[in-house]
Amino acid sequence: MKPPPSSRLVAGCYQFRVHPGQVKKNLRQVEMALSWFADQGCQLLVLPEMWSCGFSYDDLPAMARETPTILNDLQHWCRQHGLVLVGSLPELVGDAVYNTSYVVDVGGELVGAYRKIHLFSVTQEHRYFARGSQPLVCQTQAGRLGVMTCYDLRFPELARRLALDGAEMLCLGALWPATRVDHWSLLLRARALENQLFVLGCNGCGAEGKTIYGGQSAVVSPRGMVLAEADGQESRILATLDWSDMSGFRAQIPCFEDRSPGVYQIH
Repeated sequence: MKPPPSSRLVAGCYQFRVHPGQVKKNLRQVEMALSWFADQGCQLLVLPEMWSCGFSYDDLPAMARETPTILNDLQHWCRQHGLVLVGSLPELVGDAVYNTSYVVDVGGELVGAYRKIHLFSVTQEHRYFARGSQPLVCQTQAGRLGVMTCYDLRFPELARRLALDGAEMLCLGALWPATRVDHWSLLLRARALENQLFVLGCNGCGAEGKTIYGGQSAVVSPRGMVLAEADGQESRILATLDWSDMSGFRAQIPCFEDRSPGVYQIH
Protein backbone atom coordinates (compact mmCIF):
# COMPACT_ATOMS: atom_id res chain seq x y z
CA MET A 1 0.00 0.00 0.00
CA LYS A 2 1.45 3.33 -1.06
CA PRO A 3 0.98 6.09 1.52
CA PRO A 4 -0.87 9.22 0.38
CA PRO A 5 0.66 12.69 0.78
CA SER A 6 1.35 13.50 4.42
CA SER A 7 -1.28 16.26 4.41
CA ARG A 8 -4.01 13.65 3.94
CA LEU A 9 -5.02 10.36 5.52
CA VAL A 10 -7.39 7.65 4.31
CA ALA A 11 -9.39 6.32 7.25
CA GLY A 12 -12.30 3.95 7.60
CA CYS A 13 -14.71 1.96 9.74
CA TYR A 14 -15.71 -1.67 9.37
CA GLN A 15 -19.30 -1.98 10.56
CA PHE A 16 -20.41 -5.59 10.88
CA ARG A 17 -22.59 -7.92 12.89
CA VAL A 18 -20.62 -9.19 15.87
CA HIS A 19 -21.60 -12.82 16.49
CA PRO A 20 -21.82 -13.38 20.28
CA GLY A 21 -19.22 -15.82 21.54
CA GLN A 22 -18.09 -16.82 18.03
CA VAL A 23 -14.52 -15.60 18.17
CA LYS A 24 -13.23 -17.49 15.13
CA LYS A 25 -16.09 -16.30 12.93
CA ASN A 26 -15.66 -12.67 14.00
CA LEU A 27 -11.90 -12.88 13.55
CA ARG A 28 -12.28 -14.29 10.05
CA GLN A 29 -14.60 -11.41 9.11
CA VAL A 30 -12.05 -8.87 10.30
CA GLU A 31 -9.18 -10.62 8.52
CA MET A 32 -11.01 -10.46 5.19
CA ALA A 33 -12.07 -6.86 5.76
CA LEU A 34 -8.50 -5.76 6.56
CA SER A 35 -7.35 -7.07 3.20
CA TRP A 36 -10.12 -5.16 1.42
CA PHE A 37 -9.43 -1.91 3.27
CA ALA A 38 -5.70 -2.20 2.56
CA ASP A 39 -6.44 -2.62 -1.15
CA GLN A 40 -8.41 0.65 -1.01
CA GLY A 41 -5.42 2.49 0.46
CA CYS A 42 -6.80 2.71 3.99
CA GLN A 43 -4.23 3.76 6.61
CA LEU A 44 -6.40 3.81 9.74
CA LEU A 45 -9.26 1.43 10.52
CA VAL A 46 -11.67 1.37 13.48
CA LEU A 47 -13.70 -1.69 14.53
CA PRO A 48 -16.83 -1.99 16.72
CA GLU A 49 -16.81 -2.46 20.47
CA MET A 50 -16.09 -5.98 21.78
CA TRP A 51 -15.81 -7.11 18.18
CA SER A 52 -14.32 -10.54 18.93
CA CYS A 53 -17.21 -11.87 21.03
CA GLY A 54 -19.90 -9.29 21.74
CA PHE A 55 -21.38 -9.06 25.21
CA SER A 56 -21.23 -12.77 26.06
CA TYR A 57 -21.33 -11.93 29.75
CA ASP A 58 -21.37 -15.49 31.08
CA ASP A 59 -18.31 -16.36 29.01
CA LEU A 60 -16.34 -13.12 29.31
CA PRO A 61 -13.34 -14.55 31.22
CA ALA A 62 -13.02 -17.38 28.69
CA MET A 63 -13.38 -14.94 25.79
CA ALA A 64 -10.77 -12.66 27.36
CA ARG A 65 -8.25 -15.51 27.55
CA GLU A 66 -8.29 -15.57 23.74
CA THR A 67 -7.39 -11.89 23.44
CA PRO A 68 -3.56 -12.32 23.51
CA THR A 69 -3.77 -14.69 20.54
CA ILE A 70 -6.11 -12.30 18.73
CA LEU A 71 -3.70 -9.43 19.33
CA ASN A 72 -0.89 -11.47 17.80
CA ASP A 73 -3.02 -11.95 14.69
CA LEU A 74 -3.85 -8.25 14.53
CA GLN A 75 -0.21 -7.28 14.87
CA HIS A 76 0.70 -9.62 12.02
CA TRP A 77 -2.06 -8.26 9.78
CA CYS A 78 -1.15 -4.63 10.49
CA ARG A 79 2.46 -5.37 9.52
CA GLN A 80 1.26 -7.21 6.43
CA HIS A 81 -1.12 -4.47 5.25
CA GLY A 82 0.64 -1.38 6.62
CA LEU A 83 -2.26 0.16 8.49
CA VAL A 84 -3.20 1.32 11.99
CA LEU A 85 -6.02 -0.55 13.74
CA VAL A 86 -8.21 0.41 16.71
CA GLY A 87 -10.58 -2.13 18.23
CA SER A 88 -12.10 -3.17 21.56
CA LEU A 89 -11.55 -6.61 23.12
CA PRO A 90 -12.08 -8.14 26.58
CA GLU A 91 -8.91 -7.96 28.69
CA LEU A 92 -8.39 -10.28 31.67
CA VAL A 93 -6.33 -8.89 34.57
CA GLY A 94 -6.40 -11.22 37.55
CA ASP A 95 -10.09 -11.85 38.17
CA ALA A 96 -11.17 -8.60 36.50
CA VAL A 97 -12.26 -8.12 32.89
CA TYR A 98 -11.82 -4.74 31.20
CA ASN A 99 -13.40 -3.52 27.97
CA THR A 100 -10.11 -2.49 26.36
CA SER A 101 -9.52 -0.75 23.05
CA TYR A 102 -6.15 -1.63 21.58
CA VAL A 103 -4.18 0.49 19.11
CA VAL A 104 -1.86 -1.42 16.76
CA ASP A 105 0.52 0.61 14.56
CA VAL A 106 1.60 -0.12 10.99
CA GLY A 107 4.68 -2.07 12.06
CA GLY A 108 2.58 -4.31 14.27
CA GLU A 109 3.57 -2.51 17.47
CA LEU A 110 0.96 -2.35 20.22
CA VAL A 111 1.17 1.37 20.99
CA GLY A 112 -1.84 1.88 23.24
CA ALA A 113 -4.53 0.20 25.33
CA TYR A 114 -7.51 2.13 26.66
CA ARG A 115 -9.78 0.61 29.32
CA LYS A 116 -13.34 1.91 29.04
CA ILE A 117 -13.97 4.50 31.74
CA HIS A 118 -17.73 5.04 31.57
CA LEU A 119 -19.60 1.77 32.12
CA PHE A 120 -23.25 1.76 31.03
CA SER A 121 -25.27 1.46 34.24
CA VAL A 122 -28.54 0.88 32.36
CA THR A 123 -27.33 -2.59 31.33
CA GLN A 124 -25.29 -3.03 34.53
CA GLU A 125 -21.93 -3.23 32.78
CA HIS A 126 -20.29 -2.64 36.16
CA ARG A 127 -21.33 -6.17 37.17
CA TYR A 128 -19.19 -7.68 34.41
CA PHE A 129 -16.42 -5.18 33.70
CA ALA A 130 -13.89 -3.32 35.80
CA ARG A 131 -13.75 0.42 35.21
CA GLY A 132 -10.78 2.06 33.53
CA SER A 133 -9.27 5.26 34.88
CA GLN A 134 -6.68 6.51 32.36
CA PRO A 135 -7.52 8.52 29.21
CA LEU A 136 -5.39 7.63 26.20
CA VAL A 137 -3.81 9.66 23.44
CA CYS A 138 -1.13 7.80 21.49
CA GLN A 139 1.16 8.62 18.59
CA THR A 140 0.82 6.41 15.51
CA GLN A 141 1.88 6.54 11.88
CA ALA A 142 -1.65 7.80 11.20
CA GLY A 143 -1.36 10.68 13.69
CA ARG A 144 -2.22 11.29 17.33
CA LEU A 145 -5.26 9.23 18.27
CA GLY A 146 -7.55 9.75 21.24
CA VAL A 147 -9.52 6.62 22.07
CA MET A 148 -13.03 6.30 23.48
CA THR A 149 -15.58 3.49 23.74
CA CYS A 150 -19.36 3.62 23.22
CA TYR A 151 -20.94 5.25 26.33
CA ASP A 152 -17.87 7.49 26.66
CA LEU A 153 -19.33 9.46 23.75
CA ARG A 154 -21.96 10.97 26.07
CA PHE A 155 -19.29 12.60 28.24
CA PRO A 156 -17.87 15.75 26.60
CA GLU A 157 -15.33 16.13 29.41
CA LEU A 158 -13.40 13.06 28.24
CA ALA A 159 -13.33 14.15 24.60
CA ARG A 160 -12.11 17.61 25.62
CA ARG A 161 -9.38 16.09 27.79
CA LEU A 162 -8.17 14.06 24.81
CA ALA A 163 -8.21 17.14 22.58
CA LEU A 164 -6.22 19.12 25.14
CA ASP A 165 -3.75 16.23 25.29
CA GLY A 166 -3.12 16.67 21.57
CA ALA A 167 -5.48 14.24 19.87
CA GLU A 168 -5.99 14.94 16.18
CA MET A 169 -8.66 12.26 15.85
CA LEU A 170 -11.05 10.53 18.22
CA CYS A 171 -11.44 6.82 17.43
CA LEU A 172 -14.46 5.20 18.99
CA GLY A 173 -15.85 1.67 18.76
CA ALA A 174 -19.39 0.96 19.93
CA LEU A 175 -22.28 -1.45 20.11
CA TRP A 176 -24.94 1.26 20.18
CA PRO A 177 -28.60 0.19 19.91
CA ALA A 178 -30.88 1.23 17.08
CA THR A 179 -33.38 2.71 19.55
CA ARG A 180 -30.92 5.51 20.33
CA VAL A 181 -28.94 5.70 17.10
CA ASP A 182 -30.08 9.29 16.52
CA HIS A 183 -28.18 10.22 19.70
CA TRP A 184 -25.11 8.42 18.34
CA SER A 185 -25.09 10.37 15.09
CA LEU A 186 -25.65 13.70 16.81
CA LEU A 187 -22.98 13.11 19.46
CA LEU A 188 -20.34 12.09 16.91
CA ARG A 189 -20.83 15.43 15.16
CA ALA A 190 -20.93 17.35 18.43
CA ARG A 191 -17.67 15.86 19.73
CA ALA A 192 -15.97 16.65 16.40
CA LEU A 193 -17.25 20.22 16.16
CA GLU A 194 -16.71 21.29 19.77
CA ASN A 195 -13.14 19.95 19.77
CA GLN A 196 -12.32 20.87 16.16
CA LEU A 197 -10.92 17.45 15.29
CA PHE A 198 -11.81 14.37 13.26
CA VAL A 199 -14.02 11.67 14.76
CA LEU A 200 -14.25 8.08 13.57
CA GLY A 201 -17.16 6.23 15.16
CA CYS A 202 -17.59 2.54 14.31
CA ASN A 203 -20.79 0.87 15.49
CA GLY A 204 -21.99 -2.70 15.17
CA CYS A 205 -25.15 -3.76 13.35
CA GLY A 206 -27.60 -6.65 13.41
CA ALA A 207 -29.13 -8.37 16.43
CA GLU A 208 -27.69 -9.74 19.65
CA GLY A 209 -30.52 -11.36 21.58
CA LYS A 210 -33.28 -8.77 21.91
CA THR A 211 -30.95 -5.88 21.10
CA ILE A 212 -30.60 -4.55 17.56
CA TYR A 213 -27.51 -2.44 16.96
CA GLY A 214 -28.06 0.66 14.89
CA GLY A 215 -25.04 0.95 12.62
CA GLN A 216 -24.67 4.49 11.25
CA SER A 217 -20.88 4.40 11.61
CA ALA A 218 -19.41 7.69 10.46
CA VAL A 219 -16.31 9.73 9.80
CA VAL A 220 -16.82 13.37 10.80
CA SER A 221 -14.71 16.44 10.04
CA PRO A 222 -13.56 19.09 12.56
CA ARG A 223 -16.36 21.29 11.21
CA GLY A 224 -18.95 18.68 12.15
CA MET A 225 -19.53 17.60 8.56
CA VAL A 226 -20.13 13.91 7.85
CA LEU A 227 -17.47 12.74 5.39
CA ALA A 228 -18.67 9.13 5.18
CA GLU A 229 -21.58 7.33 6.81
CA ALA A 230 -22.97 3.81 6.86
CA ASP A 231 -26.60 2.77 6.99
CA GLY A 232 -27.93 0.11 9.35
CA GLN A 233 -26.44 -2.83 7.47
CA GLU A 234 -22.94 -4.28 7.28
CA SER A 235 -20.79 -1.59 5.69
CA ARG A 236 -17.24 -0.61 4.87
CA ILE A 237 -16.80 3.14 4.78
CA LEU A 238 -13.80 5.27 3.86
CA ALA A 239 -12.99 8.97 3.91
CA THR A 240 -9.96 11.10 3.14
CA LEU A 241 -9.00 13.36 6.03
CA ASP A 242 -7.33 16.64 5.08
CA TRP A 243 -5.24 18.01 7.93
CA SER A 244 -5.57 21.55 6.59
CA ASP A 245 -9.28 21.32 7.36
CA MET A 246 -8.47 21.03 11.06
CA SER A 247 -5.67 23.61 11.19
CA GLY A 248 -7.62 26.05 9.03
CA PHE A 249 -10.77 25.80 11.13
CA ARG A 250 -8.84 26.21 14.38
CA ALA A 251 -7.17 29.33 12.98
CA GLN A 252 -10.50 30.70 11.75
CA ILE A 253 -12.31 30.15 15.07
CA PRO A 254 -9.66 29.82 17.82
CA CYS A 255 -11.81 28.11 20.44
CA PHE A 256 -8.89 26.62 22.35
CA GLU A 257 -7.13 29.98 22.68
CA ASP A 258 -10.39 31.66 23.74
CA ARG A 259 -11.20 29.21 26.53
CA SER A 260 -11.54 30.43 30.14
CA PRO A 261 -10.97 27.17 32.05
CA GLY A 262 -10.61 28.94 35.39
CA VAL A 263 -14.26 30.01 35.20
CA TYR A 264 -15.76 26.56 34.67
CA GLN A 265 -13.80 24.04 36.62
CA ILE A 266 -15.83 20.82 36.60
CA HIS A 267 -15.71 18.21 39.35
